[in-house]
Amino acid sequence: MGRMGMFSLVTVIVLLVAGVFAAGQLVENVDAREIMVLQDPIDGELHVFITSGLKPQLFGKVTKYPRRQEYAFNSEQSTDQSKRLRFNDGGHAKLSGAVSWEMPLDTPSIIELHKKFGSADAIERQAVAKMINAAVYLAGPLMSSTESSGERRSELVQVINDQAENGVYRTEAKEVTVKDPLSGQEKTKLVTTVLHGPDGQPLRQQSSILTEFKIRLLPLSISELKYDAVVEDQIKQRQVANTAVQISQANARKAEQDVITVEAQGQAKAATAKWEQEVIKARMVTEAEQKLQVATLAAKEAEQYKKQQVLMGEGEAERKRLVMEADGALNPKLEAYKEVNQMYATAIATYQGAWVPSVVMGGGSNGSAQVASGANTLVDLLTAKTAKDLGLDLSLSGKDRTVQRAPRMVNNPKK
Repeated sequence: MGRMGMFSLVTVIVLLVAGVFAAGQLVENVDAREIMVLQDPIDGELHVFITSGLKPQLFGKVTKYPRRQEYAFNSEQSTDQSKRLRFNDGGHAKLSGAVSWEMPLDTPSIIELHKKFGSADAIERQAVAKMINAAVYLAGPLMSSTESSGERRSELVQVINDQAENGVYRTEAKEVTVKDPLSGQEKTKLVTTVLHGPDGQPLRQQSSILTEFKIRLLPLSISELKYDAVVEDQIKQRQVANTAVQISQANARKAEQDVITVEAQGQAKAATAKWEQEVIKARMVTEAEQKLQVATLAAKEAEQYKKQQVLMGEGEAERKRLVMEADGALNPKLEAYKEVNQMYATAIATYQGAWVPSVVMGGGSNGSAQVASGANTLVDLLTAKTAKDLGLDLSLSGKDRTVQRAPRMVNNPKK
């Protein structure tokens, strides 16, 4: 091979090597998780590629940004990256956690970010980390270390997120007197409060650089909040005290509830007893009303019976009166007259003595006749007396008169 041949071979090899290296400057592959900014090699114009695939580079400068990236800060890294908190009671703590941030997807914002920062690492250090540091630093004075470990822990996360994404708050510090939960003594401490505008929204001391460049910040995740040893002891003591207070309050509420329960049970028993008495009373009233109704009906019945008997008696009396007025009570009088005469006859017939003296001075010669006449006379006198007592008229006086004569004794009286 001559000199010319050797030169041609070297030239070809150089061109091939240069072509290989130049090929990497002609096109660039964009991953789906990336955004590419290309700076033109001639005029320096910036071109943004958001979609994935092969993009023309043409020897331009390529800078790639992740669509989303996580910013972590914790004490387990090679250098301690945790954030230090100082609370309004003087306590300190180290905050470890992570937050994800996202790039904007509009070309003007991406170009502006590229011009200001030039890389994803610079955005994270100079924008994201800066706002997180400011938010954490200004969140501590808004609460005590005890509150951050308990009832306001979730609020701590919200305050850090809001200040990092939208800007730090404008605050006001005031001294207030509070009672120490452990000692029970009053003490003065500096309390920082957030100022609010007329619309109720927090006032901002300065806006967030993340908002300015349309960087979206996802919610902060806390992995650890490590307090100083002194603060940890205070938190434990306060937790014990709070537990004791809660137990006491629970016991007090239980005692109050027991009182309410006993009172309610007593009222229920009293109400039951009252209504049982009411039932008895109602039953007795009902029975009394029934008895009264029965007695009233019986009284009315007796009254009706009385009226009936009175009317019957009056009717019978009126009937008898009318009968007596009609015949002068002749039948009963005759019955009485007959009965009296019968009794006289029976008495005379059974009498063993002398009805008249056995010796009659003067008069007729016939003694027997006088004796018979005397007996008859006695009978006539008794009959007349009976007729008088009965109100009978035995005389004849007119054709309407009934002959009423007493029967005479036919038996001779015994001597």
